Amino acid sequence: MITWQSLPTHINPNLLEIGSFQLRYYSLMYLAAFGLVYFLVAYRIKKEHHLLSLETIQDYCIWAILGVILGGRLGYVFFYQFGYYAVHPLEIFLPFQFTPVFHFTGIAGMSYHGGLIGFLVGTIIFCRRRKISFWYFMDLIVPAIPLGYTFGRLGNFINGELYGRVTDVFWGMYFPSDPMGLLRHPSQLYEAFFEGIFLFTLLWMLRTKKWFYGCLASLYLIGYGLVRFVIEFFREPDDHLGFILGNLTMGQVLCLLMIIGGGMIWVIRSRSGLGADKERPKKL
Repeated sequence: MITWQSLPTHINPNLLEIGSFQLRYYSLMYLAAFGLVYFLVAYRIKKEHHLLSLETIQDYCIWAILGVILGGRLGYVFFYQFGYYAVHPLEIFLPFQFTPVFHFTGIAGMSYHGGLIGFLVGTIIFCRRRKISFWYFMDLIVPAIPLGYTFGRLGNFINGELYGRVTDVFWGMYFPSDPMGLLRHPSQLYEAFFEGIFLFTLLWMLRTKKWFYGCLASLYLIGYGLVRFVIEFFREPDDHLGFILGNLTMGQVLCLLMIIGGGMIWVIRSRSGLGADKERPKKL
């Protein structure tokens, strides 16, 4: 059990180090996540006879990747560290710091909710350009997303970041980046399982249900929001933010907005019915 508790202290988050340059496993997790989501969507197109070509999905991947990365970074800046980056705007996208001396830092800090916004914006633009129903397209993509997101949380665990609150449970862990050196919930693993594997399993089983276009998108927003809201009670709040609304963290407030948004989508879209003839695309 002691070995389990000290596991994070034995993990090197860097795959490669050359001087001040570091290639982290976390970066590779993003590649693995995007690749897995692509192959799952390709599987759906082939097995479920969706009228979209793999070339269309490949083109879309560029929009999705840019949306997630730009949105995730800007979301972190505006939701979590606006005061700092207002003074250091060049560090938003430049992987360097110039003080006290010039050195490579990488781009640290991504927000899930910002990435979600960027993903939605990129998807809306792509669908409009290709004349594809946004809600049809979302229900095609969404069931695959949680399993890809699992890799992001595993990357957080390898980095020893976003660890949980202090605990005395036997499966707690010590994280080297914790200045207090206390036993903590491995909340990254909780999130990897519930936000990733659990939510993926649920949506994947429901993917062929003939309800209405937008139903899976709304279930994803509600499901992720609920799971993340609960797990945030086990996750250590950000030092510079703490609790922002009573005992709620920034992540929980944003998740409440997700749940509300998902519920509104369900109510509005359920009134439209399936709309298969007008919303299912021609071969693209």
